[in-house]
Amino acid sequence: MLHLLAGLTCIYALACVKVVYGQNEKGERFLCTAVPIDKGSCPVQSLPVQSASVREEELRNTGTQLRETILQQKETIDNQLETIKELTSKLSRCEADSETFRKMNKDTMDDVPKDPNDTMQSLKDRLENLEQQQMRANISGASFPNELRNLLQRRLEDLENQLLVKVNELEEEKSQLYNETVAHRQRTDSTLNSLMNRISELEKGGAGFKSPENFKISLPLRTNYLFGQVKKSLPEMYAFTICMWLKSGLSPGIGTPFSYGVPGQANEIVLIEWGHNPIELLINDKVAQLPLSLSDGRWHHVCITWTTRDGLWEAYQDGQRLGSGENLAPWHPIKPGGVLILGQEQDVVGGRFDATQAFVGELSHFNVWDRVLRSTDIIAMSNCSSYIPGNVVAWTDSNIEVFGGASKWPLELCEDRLFDN
Repeated sequence: MLHLLAGLTCIYALACVKVVYGQNEKGERFLCTAVPIDKGSCPVQSLPVQSASVREEELRNTGTQLRETILQQKETIDNQLETIKELTSKLSRCEADSETFRKMNKDTMDDVPKDPNDTMQSLKDRLENLEQQQMRANISGASFPNELRNLLQRRLEDLENQLLVKVNELEEEKSQLYNETVAHRQRTDSTLNSLMNRISELEKGGAGFKSPENFKISLPLRTNYLFGQVKKSLPEMYAFTICMWLKSGLSPGIGTPFSYGVPGQANEIVLIEWGHNPIELLINDKVAQLPLSLSDGRWHHVCITWTTRDGLWEAYQDGQRLGSGENLAPWHPIKPGGVLILGQEQDVVGGRFDATQAFVGELSHFNVWDRVLRSTDIIAMSNCSSYIPGNVVAWTDSNIEVFGGASKWPLELCEDRLFDN
């Protein structure tokens, strides 16, 4: 009997377990619990359980909304990064234009950057566009980070300030270049007018000058082939005075205004300023340093006197005696039969010039006397109150030859000197 009751209980329990895993159409399920044998029945309670498909649908909707929010934020950030790239590129172009603008000449000076007002308006439009995108993002539920927005706004303000600075710099450079161009044009016009006037004078006056001594020789380049030469040689001399007008602005060193060489001694008489050394007077290859300063680009009157007695010498600049000395080749007579060259130093008689020692500038009124002139005569010639031609070499057109591209030009010396001053 007991075995029969145990079998029935097991059968009933299996039936209850089967119901536990079952589910009706209303979404309910049953739970079976163990009861004592004497109760006689198996109480079953029905528990309402939420449908799994409804929960999955809610999760799916939430995931879709999050995905859309992320995509909107990504699109907004991409737009801001693109804006930053464009503004950075614009600033780089402004910097490149600034470097190019410095090299522009008059014909390209009008190619200036765009109006800064237009640029500022463009930046403001971009900022408003960013704010509109932020509003759209807020409406759609996407949250645009305030930190990123503030960073972008600060970046825009920095770019705006940098662009304003660049525009102002370009405007200043434009004004400076314009002023320099105007000044250069005025100098060019003045030079052209002067050349035209001189050409007109030459055409009217024919091949000669107004007077035989009113000319200059021009030696514009430091070469070993531009020079002038005095046609006649010097006699034997026991004293001399050599005076000239010269103008040179080249430094260091004006070079060699003149040199006189004789067979066996190429440095019989030389006036030279070479490199950073002071001006030197050489007689028979003996040297005296002269306290002269001639490289300021202005006309200067220079006189050198010397006598074989005790080798006494004096140096004048613009009528003032600036230096004197003795023992410069004392008791040595100046030898005759040499070559007198203007603008070059001779390593051999009449040639083998060195370009580094060439005179660059203009030279006029080169005269030689066989005596020491009085200081009053030198002062009178320096202030244009009188003119004394040399009794050994006189500055005349027929007495001077030019070679290698050196040229002769008419010269009203005192007028030109007044114009320089």
